[in-house]
Amino acid sequence: MRNAGLGAWPARRAQMTPERTAFVFADRPVTYAEFHERTTRLASRLREAGVTAGDRVAYFGRNHVAFAETMFATHMLGGIFVPLNFRLAAPEIGYMLDHSGAQVLIYAPECAEVVRDTSASLREIVALDTPGPGERHYETWLAEGDPTPIDVPVGLDDTALILYTSGTTGRPKGATLTHGNLVWNCFNLLAGVDVASDEVTLISAPLFHVAALDQTLLPTFLKGGCSVITPSWDVDECYDLIERSRVTWMFGVATMFAALAQSPRWADADLSSLRHLMSGGAAIPASLIRAYQERGLVFCQGYGLTETAPGATFLEASQSVRKVGSAGVPVFFTNVRVVRPDGADAAVGEPGEVLIQGPNVTPGYWRNPEATAAAFSDGDWFSSGDIAVLDEEGHLYVVDRVKDMYISGGENVYPAEVEAVIFEHPAVAEVAVVGVPDPQWGEVGRAFVVPRPGVSVTSDELRDFLRSRLAKYKIPAYFDVVDDLPKTGSGKIQKPELRRLPPPVGDSSATPARSDQSQQTSQANSSTRSSA
Repeated sequence: MRNAGLGAWPARRAQMTPERTAFVFADRPVTYAEFHERTTRLASRLREAGVTAGDRVAYFGRNHVAFAETMFATHMLGGIFVPLNFRLAAPEIGYMLDHSGAQVLIYAPECAEVVRDTSASLREIVALDTPGPGERHYETWLAEGDPTPIDVPVGLDDTALILYTSGTTGRPKGATLTHGNLVWNCFNLLAGVDVASDEVTLISAPLFHVAALDQTLLPTFLKGGCSVITPSWDVDECYDLIERSRVTWMFGVATMFAALAQSPRWADADLSSLRHLMSGGAAIPASLIRAYQERGLVFCQGYGLTETAPGATFLEASQSVRKVGSAGVPVFFTNVRVVRPDGADAAVGEPGEVLIQGPNVTPGYWRNPEATAAAFSDGDWFSSGDIAVLDEEGHLYVVDRVKDMYISGGENVYPAEVEAVIFEHPAVAEVAVVGVPDPQWGEVGRAFVVPRPGVSVTSDELRDFLRSRLAKYKIPAYFDVVDDLPKTGSGKIQKPELRRLPPPVGDSSATPARSDQSQQTSQANSSTRSSA
């Protein structure tokens, strides 16, 4: 085949394992043969709509088999797939459609109102259900497509995806990933995880998120396994699907795995089919990892970014107990450094910024040469903006984001470290720590704590808990006990929203002085809010 990219995968899998189940959605199985025919028909309709090599096709909606069909069909034509966050508002989606230059938009029913309010210029709009005026109906449109095989020249260096980052400051950036980036990421993952051809992978994290797509769906498809797709994350549904579908592999972020462990079903649920649990996106508290280990489950975590497709480091199952809390070592075909501000390699145990180099690393940002140049200011090494330390064996421990670190009385404070200790309190379900201005110390910590259901916790109780576990300067000056935390569509806590909240209640000048610049008081007044 002339298509060396992902667009050839449906045909190759249909030839190798036509009757094997590729996907299950809403209890309906789809074989690899059926999937190949459907994606080919869809590709023919996209071609009739004018999509050719390099053109962009967007998908806007919750997880659905149509997401995978749209992606592979776009890649059959050498086009570029643009998955969009279904939680965004019309102006945000409009910007991404215009910035990417998308020509076709396929959207799910829950996004209809946003699509109606979006003024982006598109050649074709296709609705999974109930199309508006001038729009196509997905199933009807697809069924009328031509099933004749399509094979156009596509190289590994051709762009496959544009993934828009969260955009914590200013407009979001569109990270581009090539077909080669995605293929090498699969190779890296398969070198560290024993993905089998009989894998049953639960995909409940959003597929517009790079980890759910590139760390689970694509490797499972490559191996000929089955992906069980759910529209959204639900604790009870997760337990039901694990038992009913005999799920062997699942990915989640920390909040998802914490919710499973806090469920009343945790102790008695049949989890015997699970072979791999994998997490990423944020540091996982060591106490949560141990809870899974005590349940007899292997909990592996990795580290990466959208721009690294995403795997940069990975902790293999064999090391999960000995190196609990580590994000592992560099994945097989990728290099990772931890550097000081002057670019020199940091010493063992010394915090520094993580730099990444390898065939899985983005070539840059879509239509943003300035951001691309800034990200590769150190030659061909990508600057992650993350702070980590390496131990004597080369295992990476992610400390925090550069932008999340704050300085209190001249001392660097890494919120992820503080959060991990607060999370060990038995009453705490979730926690996020940010730095807030302080007239005496420059910045102090403000912790937002979500209690476990039916349990209460006070600021004084949390301070008492932390006194013997953290240096004084690391203990937050303020505690907000809240009902929930703002999160992105991928489940990450949105710290920028927390920073934008009104200043904490209480007079920070009442904070007792520290004996030196390395001791932060734990006696400041706390604030309490009903919701974050």
